[in-house]
Amino acid sequence: MTATILLTGGAGYIGSHTHVALVAAGYRPVILDDFSNAAGDVPERLARISGTEPRVWRGSVLDAALLDEIFAVERIDAVVHFAARKAVGESVRMPLEYVETNVVGLVTLLKAMRAAGVFRLVYSSSATVYGVPDRLPIPEDAATGFTNPYGYTKLAGEQLLEQLAASDPRWAFGVLRYFNPAGAHGSGLIGEDPRDVPNNLMPYIAKVAVGELPELRVFGDDYDTPDGTGVRDYIHVEDLAEGHVLSLAALMRDGRGHLVNLGTGCGFSVLQMLAAYSEACGRRLPHVVVPRRAGDIAACWADPSRAAELLGFRARRGIGEMCASSWAWVSRRQRN
Repeated sequence: MTATILLTGGAGYIGSHTHVALVAAGYRPVILDDFSNAAGDVPERLARISGTEPRVWRGSVLDAALLDEIFAVERIDAVVHFAARKAVGESVRMPLEYVETNVVGLVTLLKAMRAAGVFRLVYSSSATVYGVPDRLPIPEDAATGFTNPYGYTKLAGEQLLEQLAASDPRWAFGVLRYFNPAGAHGSGLIGEDPRDVPNNLMPYIAKVAVGELPELRVFGDDYDTPDGTGVRDYIHVEDLAEGHVLSLAALMRDGRGHLVNLGTGCGFSVLQMLAAYSEACGRRLPHVVVPRRAGDIAACWADPSRAAELLGFRARRGIGEMCASSWAWVSRRQRN
C-alpha cells in the first residue's frame, strides 16, 4: 500500500522539491501550507513536473483543528515537517514570532500526530544549531548552541524531539541538519522564490543576475577565511530532497530515529559563489562590502559521513550545477 506523507510547508522551496522526490519514490504526499512564503501557483507547477495533481490544504501548522481534520481525512502515515520561519536576520528582530511558528507549531503538530496514532516524523533542522563551531568539518557530536533566535528555535525543536522519543518508544524521528540549500529543480519549474529582499546568498545573487537588485551586499570581508568572506557548505536542493526520502524510508522501515548532517563536506566563500554564478549567467555580477550581519559566523561545513553510513546519502551535485539550475529557474520566471 502507498504510504501517505504530510508535508508541512510543502509548497515552499525545500518542501516543493521534496514533494517531487516523494512522488518519484512512490509515496503519496499531502501538502499543508499557508503560502506566506510560497507562490500560489506552486501546486500547478508540481503537477506539471510529476504528472499528478498534488493534494493541498491551505492553512497553518498552528491550527490544531485543521491538523486533526487532515489526519482524519487523508489517513497520514508519516510527516515531513518543513513549516517554519527561517531567516536569521529577521529572527533577531522578531524572536516571539519565531518561537511561535517554529516551536509552538511543532508542539501543535506533534499533539495532532499523537492523537491520530502517527509516530514517524522527519524534522527540518539546521547547521545553525552548532552555533560557532569548535571544529571543521562539523560532525553531529559537535557542541551545539545558538547565535540567534532562529538557531534557538531549531535547537529547541531537536531537544523536544529527543525528550519525546525518550518518553515513548512509539516515536521515531529523522532529524536532518541542513547546511545551505541552493539551486533549483532541473525542469526550471520550481526553485527558491522569496517575496522580498532575500536573506540567503543564492537567491540574493539570483536577483542581482536578473536585474531586480543592483548588486550583492557582502556582509563582511574581514572574517578569518581565505578571502575574508563567510564560508558555507552549499548543497543542491535536489540532493537535499533525496535526503528526506532516504530519512523517511529508514524511519518507515526500521522504526529507529537518527540525527544526521545533510551537506557536501566542502566549503565555499561568498565571493567564490558569486564567481560561479557569474559564470552561469554569462556576466560579471557586481558586489559591495557592508558591515557584518548580526548572528553570522565565519565558516561552517559538514562532516556528512554519518548520513552516508546510516542512510546511504551522498550529495551528487556541485556548485556549478547549483548556479546553472538557479539561473535557469530565475531567468524562466522573469520571461514568464
